[in-house]
Amino acid sequence: MNKEQKVLNLLGLAQRAGRIISGEELVVDAIQQGQAKLVFLANDAALNLTKKITDKSGTYTVEVITMFSTLELSTAIGKSRRVLALTDAGFTKKMRSIME
Repeated sequence: MNKEQKVLNLLGLAQRAGRIISGEELVVDAIQQGQAKLVFLANDAALNLTKKITDKSGTYTVEVITMFSTLELSTAIGKSRRVLALTDAGFTKKMRSIME
């Protein structure tokens, strides 16, 4: 199993554990409130969404990962989403260690 697949599997686990916020407005709110530890943005997301998320994340110093497509992210969590925020420090640490 490659590292991308491991991260996607962990995203699914985090979703089932209730540690993921998904959807554009909810993710922006989570970034502003300091709940988002790591943001996943689909690499095929619209330019306006990409700019909005990267600007907010830059302002609040939250890392944005764009290594997956909309289909991959949606399949991992079982919902059609282009942007996800991980709210759990443990999942965030594990995913960062896999991606290194």
